[in-house]
Amino acid sequence: MSSLSFSMIGGVTDMTDQNMERKRRGGFSLGVLAGALAAVLIICGAAGLWRVFSDIRGGDYTSANVSESDVNEKLDQINSLIEDYYLYEDDIDEDALIDGIYSGYAAALGDPYTEYYGEEETDALYESTSGEFSGIGATMSQSLDSGEITVSNVYQDSPAENAGMKQGDIIYEVDGRSVSGYDLETVVSWIKGEQGTDVTLNVLRNGEEVELTATRDIIEVQTVSSEMKDGQIGYIAVSEFDSVTYDQFKSSLDELESQGMQGLIVDLRGNPGGSLTTVTDMLNLLLPEGTIVSIRDKYGNTEEIACDGKNEFTKPLAVLVNQYSASASEIFSGAIQDYGTGTIVGMTTYGKGVVQQLMDLGDGTCLKVTIAEYYTPSGRSINGTGVEPDVEVKYENDEDNPEADNQLDKALEVVRGELEQE
Repeated sequence: MSSLSFSMIGGVTDMTDQNMERKRRGGFSLGVLAGALAAVLIICGAAGLWRVFSDIRGGDYTSANVSESDVNEKLDQINSLIEDYYLYEDDIDEDALIDGIYSGYAAALGDPYTEYYGEEETDALYESTSGEFSGIGATMSQSLDSGEITVSNVYQDSPAENAGMKQGDIIYEVDGRSVSGYDLETVVSWIKGEQGTDVTLNVLRNGEEVELTATRDIIEVQTVSSEMKDGQIGYIAVSEFDSVTYDQFKSSLDELESQGMQGLIVDLRGNPGGSLTTVTDMLNLLLPEGTIVSIRDKYGNTEEIACDGKNEFTKPLAVLVNQYSASASEIFSGAIQDYGTGTIVGMTTYGKGVVQQLMDLGDGTCLKVTIAEYYTPSGRSINGTGVEPDVEVKYENDEDNPEADNQLDKALEVVRGELEQE
């Protein structure tokens, strides 16, 4: 497979000096196309269930009817036609053309979860799945109407808080550069940077200009939040399964236990998935001894991940899910359901029962490829079907009470009902 990829590069870049000069002139139209693709990759990158893998085995996927030379010849032909006739020649971005070959090659498999990531997308992907980045510790949003970038949350004890940043601040300059006309992703990239370096932010606060200087540091994304509900029922919401999530989950669980928790709700609604290691480690804090999940690859090889049962959770438990709970969320809810450790409440989950590996291509890029299907402890495959809740509850939006949550109310009712029966 790698030999074909390198042949493709040669086919595109083997040009006369005159053609090479043409290619050096610009890069807009195709760059915009590549940028749109990159945005999709970044949005989808953390979703699902993934593992990290770096040992790449080669292979040749040219068919019996199409040789590598045929592919090179056709690419040369397409390239020549573009150079001779394409109207916006000055806007051609050669790097975008090359990346487009790799992206298209992976996309042609027809698998929505197998994707090629360029260098920038790879950096963003690994950052998002690690749950850590070097920045100032604030979240921001951008108005679709005005384009204003507003601080929506400031992490406690973060560089942003230490610099005096407040929720509601409107950012208008970063290191003397106006943010006007730039999208949120670009502005955030200016604010992030190497640990220990300073960034100066000019903000509007209640109509007044305020200058803040923050020293960038390693920020841990909060993927877990928790609180004690009435009746000593603990509540833990998990937004995704990143590398940092296990410690956050365990800390929340221990804190709720220390407060005298009598029952627990784990909220996985909208959780797109994440690390296989993280979700199985978390389940090891709840399940009895036995299989957590089994994984079967294309060769029929099966790997079982087991729980030692030393931390079995025996109090009333409900797990909240919805149609956007996917992959690792489904491993979690499926295992809880199979063992009868808790009650699944909400709507049928997404139905992504396959595993991807992130494969390092050695040049700062990577391939996320589907490598196996997983099965719940009872041997169920949920791919395409999802986990059906034990108690089905469709979310109802209450315009008169935006804080109302009928799905959470039902989960609380389930846990309280079990407590009353004890």
